[in-house]
Amino acid sequence: MISNWSKVESVPKSYIFPPGERPDDNLIAPSCDHSIPIIDLQFLSSQRTEIINQILKASQDYGFFQLINHGVSEDLTTDMMLVAEEFFALPMEDKAELYSDDQTKLCRMKMSIDYANEKVHYWRENFQQPCYPLQDHINDWPTNPPRYREVARKYVVEVRQTLLLILDLICEGLGLENEYMKELVSLEQLMILNHYPKCPDPRLVLGLPKHCDPHILTLLNQGQIPGLQVYKDQQWFSIPPIPNAFVVNIGYIFEIISNGKLKSGVHRVVTNSDKARTTIANFIFPSLEDHIEPSKKLLDTSNTAHLFKKFVFKEFYISYLTDVREGKDPLQHYRVRD
Repeated sequence: MISNWSKVESVPKSYIFPPGERPDDNLIAPSCDHSIPIIDLQFLSSQRTEIINQILKASQDYGFFQLINHGVSEDLTTDMMLVAEEFFALPMEDKAELYSDDQTKLCRMKMSIDYANEKVHYWRENFQQPCYPLQDHINDWPTNPPRYREVARKYVVEVRQTLLLILDLICEGLGLENEYMKELVSLEQLMILNHYPKCPDPRLVLGLPKHCDPHILTLLNQGQIPGLQVYKDQQWFSIPPIPNAFVVNIGYIFEIISNGKLKSGVHRVVTNSDKARTTIANFIFPSLEDHIEPSKKLLDTSNTAHLFKKFVFKEFYISYLTDVREGKDPLQHYRVRD
């Protein structure tokens, strides 16, 4: 596990990306905080229409926005980050007990993305855990650090409320009723703790590749160390960390359900030579057996043709993993061709 490589002085060959794929000197990309809105939910009750329009525009233009005054307490977000950092600081043998390459196992520790099959590895290790329904999964969560389960339990419950609120606001902006998504598909929840250790030469490696998330909606606590970059107009832009803010981005499934009205956000992660970086992502996604297609209600009101075929989420997710590994477009199989 790369978090235990405390004395590594050079990047192993299996982590070095070929020229053209590595970040090189583009580690400090221009800031895009002037373009990606910071959405303040403090005045949602009195400025609902304006805030919904801001969220919708950001979701259409970038697929990203930052969220403040979101309802999750600052003490809890800080505590969750601390316990995540404690988790990755555990001895290697403790984390190794949680490690698995089994793609069907939802609660597990893993390296990179698809370590056994990828040509070049990513400078990342992570732990993922299903979160909803809570009572079905909490007994599978780590018990070390000792306070992990209690902090994570409080965190995922509050974060879920924020995710569902954002889903409702976007649906309202699209002309759909509240809780429309809940009626359309299952709204399962997954939390992933990401850890990007200090890297001897960040110009040669990636923490995560250029990609869009395969889910409906992502809510990210990126801490205070930069590393997240968004691709827009053939250029990489950094999303600067904001204290107690969440980064929200649209996933492929929401783009498909909206029939292209929303844009899934293209992003990657670069590393740091001075500091390790830990982030906490929560995802809302369908069940593996859910059928996904453009919303019939949106098609009826806009009188537009289907841009995407109907499919089962499990089928999409399997092909997505292969396409990301091979640098292909995961939507290529599902677009309707003229």
